[in-house]
Amino acid sequence: MSVAAARILSVLVRRGATVSVAESLTGGLIGAAMTEPMGASAAFRGGVIAYATDLKGSLLGVPSALLDKVGAVHPEVAAGMARGVRALTRSDYGLAVTGVAGPEPQDGRPVGTVHVALCGPGERVWHRDLHLSGDRDEIRRRTCQEALGLLEGVLKANSGEHSG
Repeated sequence: MSVAAARILSVLVRRGATVSVAESLTGGLIGAAMTEPMGASAAFRGGVIAYATDLKGSLLGVPSALLDKVGAVHPEVAAGMARGVRALTRSDYGLAVTGVAGPEPQDGRPVGTVHVALCGPGERVWHRDLHLSGDRDEIRRRTCQEALGLLEGVLKANSGEHSG
């Protein structure tokens, strides 16, 4: 994962852009991957581990009405987390994940249900809805890979952004 993180950080540094993360089921794995490469502080601003549902609202600004209606594992919640961490940390990009790593279902969602969202300049949001298999560790590891993959893909597709 550090190879992907190093590539992402290199692009962000070249563009003078920053990223922060909001993590639930991964519990800090994405932030750890992003801070592994030397020089990460030039583009990685920080992160929030909002494992408890209420923290998604109180720390990241996900509307409590939404959380009450759909629970913590939902694409709109991931998008709200991404927007929230971006605003909280004043980053150019906010990357967020929420889902069910197991061993039990949550909010009526089966194990392996994962939502990844990225909020970027202009409040644009990209997302991936995943149905992963494997044990808890595998789901968490693959969620981290998918999140980094989404960020890297968006950066590649928007290569004109923050150029200079």
